[in-house]
Amino acid sequence: MMHKTWQAKQAVKKVTCVSTEAKKYMVHHMLTEGKSYDVQNETDEFYFVIDNSGRVGGYYKTYFVDA
Repeated sequence: MMHKTWQAKQAVKKVTCVSTEAKKYMVHHMLTEGKSYDVQNETDEFYFVIDNSGRVGGYYKTYFVDA
């Protein structure tokens, strides 16, 4: 149950959001273009970041570039 401690642990790295255009999901409510986010965990396809809601959310890596 490692996901329960993601919000309290130190960030792995920082990424910057470059796009909020999504075909299937509404990510523009939770991400802001040009804003940097702390990566709490990473998989092959997703970054888990603390988004605009203050919670950890999983987003495709295509929305970000390394800061």
